[in-house]
Amino acid sequence: MTGDTDIRTDSSDTDTRSPATANAASEETVFRFKRFSVINRRSAMKVNTDGVLLGAAMSFSGKERRLLDIGTGTGTIALMAAQRLSDLADNHNPDMADFRITGIDIDGDSATEADENFRRSDWKDKLTAVHASLKDFEMAIEGNLSAGGNPSGEDEARFDMIFSNPPYYGGDMKAPDPRRCHARHSESLSWGDIITFAQKYLSEDGRLALILPSEERTALTRTAATDGLYLSRLINIKTVPRKKPKRILAEFSRKRTGTIQEETISIQDAGTWSEDYRSLLSDFLISL
Repeated sequence: MTGDTDIRTDSSDTDTRSPATANAASEETVFRFKRFSVINRRSAMKVNTDGVLLGAAMSFSGKERRLLDIGTGTGTIALMAAQRLSDLADNHNPDMADFRITGIDIDGDSATEADENFRRSDWKDKLTAVHASLKDFEMAIEGNLSAGGNPSGEDEARFDMIFSNPPYYGGDMKAPDPRRCHARHSESLSWGDIITFAQKYLSEDGRLALILPSEERTALTRTAATDGLYLSRLINIKTVPRKKPKRILAEFSRKRTGTIQEETISIQDAGTWSEDYRSLLSDFLISL
């Protein structure tokens, strides 16, 4: 990517190793991070800048036990979450390692590829991939509760963290690949659907983290507040310092906070990766 390139999410510019080699990503079938690698072949949605930013920047307390990745794709965000939570356990309290992450995807090939990536990682016993739409996944939860499948009751059906890099294109920008179109268009899964699900299945202290185009901010926060989820943290993401934010990373919780934690980062500065970007991704990307 050059200094003026907007954030994009197609596979042609998701190789974040260096600006000079970004366009080579479309030829690769394996994306190598520092501590895990991702097969990037069959998934409808490839490794992409938005997902990597979400995986690196969403906040963790170390108290998260049950986590859900909606639209997991290759499983990259879930793998980044597993790495970060494991590091918190190693550095603070071994009990923090008692977490489970479920990644769901409506696309069967994506779920299969995520499962393969999970099984090849150091956290294979903590990661599960499920081929299901969000609606079907909710029906499975309710069916399990009705059948008495959770001896601990409804708490076992709640998540301490729900995160997603959801579809956000409208109907005018259809992708030519039907599977990729399904993965990227909000008619198959809207952020409104995710908010409604989170309102029902977040634990009392749970959080929802989403990355979306910046123009969605007002509608997103209003819709979430209507469902009893309140903005607690916001990261404005710019391609370069002089431009307006292209993305937002928004976190919500059930509790109102007096002050919203807000910050702005740029991906590039003066033709190279910015210091903020390098710092954020230093634990994951091999070369910055």
